[in-house]
Amino acid sequence: MRRPSEFRASTAGFWRPADRARLPSERSATPETGPAGSLCQSGRVHVRARKATLALAEPFTIARTSRRVQEVVRVELEHEGVVGLGEATPVYYWGETVESALGFLSAEVAAALGDDPFALEAIGRRLAARPGEQAAKCALDAALHDWIGKRVGQPVWRLLGLAPTGPPTSYTIGIDTVEGTADRARRACGFPILKVKVGGPDDLARLEAVRRESAARIRVDGNEGWTLESARELMPALIELGVELVEQPFPAEDVESFRALRELSTRLPVLVDEGCRDLASVAPIAAYADGLNVKLAKAGGLREAIRMIHAARALRLRVMLGCMIESELGIAAAAQIASLADDVDLDGHLLIVDPPFAGLGFKAGRVTPSSHPGLGVRPAR
Repeated sequence: MRRPSEFRASTAGFWRPADRARLPSERSATPETGPAGSLCQSGRVHVRARKATLALAEPFTIARTSRRVQEVVRVELEHEGVVGLGEATPVYYWGETVESALGFLSAEVAAALGDDPFALEAIGRRLAARPGEQAAKCALDAALHDWIGKRVGQPVWRLLGLAPTGPPTSYTIGIDTVEGTADRARRACGFPILKVKVGGPDDLARLEAVRRESAARIRVDGNEGWTLESARELMPALIELGVELVEQPFPAEDVESFRALRELSTRLPVLVDEGCRDLASVAPIAAYADGLNVKLAKAGGLREAIRMIHAARALRLRVMLGCMIESELGIAAAAQIASLADDVDLDGHLLIVDPPFAGLGFKAGRVTPSSHPGLGVRPAR
């Protein structure tokens, strides 16, 4: 009986992992990846998907949830002796799970891929025709880009015609006590920007504690945890503390509160995260917010994220490139396009312990992709 954390399928029927040689990344698999997944075969393209669990360095708490571990979906794609890797975190508030992502890949990947990994546009259209499961699509998209980069011997950022360096990343401080928040701010002294999660009773006291401990630029992220009244009440103090922007203060469906907040004569820029999904989200956001947070795991991958960024630019929206909690493999995909963003929040890999992948750089507060082919990361051990 197949484990729920793996799948196997083939255009010619089901078959066993023992029917072929092990992939390079299997031979170097780390304990946190769990049992080896099975393969899906589409023509000459082989795909392996599995669940992996990332342990966090400390509890990560936002307005609506708290966690100590993060489950992700990993994809390996093999073709012509080259293996591409991808990773993404399911968007839990859309009902996505690792199990649903694996189920989607098992059912859909053979028909979606065809036999040409270079055919990204056609593959993207076929995946887009199947609704939901954005993380599954994102992990597959990342693996395809990694494969192409490795196949032609170039990093993905260069294939896209982009620069490897983007704006400095923010570092996230989750909801904690006032004392705990101050301690986290002290320990984040190497980061020029702090993103402070808010949505609790001590928001202002916690932000004041951060400002006492750090001269870093401050951004706040409500994760839908504020009301219009609390946002109006806090806005003058946020401005006085030098906060740069407010991300997703209200529930995604509460567009009227966003509109009402815009009527304040003095206010901070407001960006949309939970209410931003794919290209279709961008134009409506321009009517009630100042910018948006593009995340590959929500967009379904690099190509849709790039389309979103260009559309946002045309509408004069501020663009943040964000992430979920992921390893360097997941963050590396986003890092390829960081130079397109105004603001960057690519710190998910910095929040975990025992990182399973390595290859990203960090200099002057910036997360930088490798110059090695593909996404430029490798198993850490």
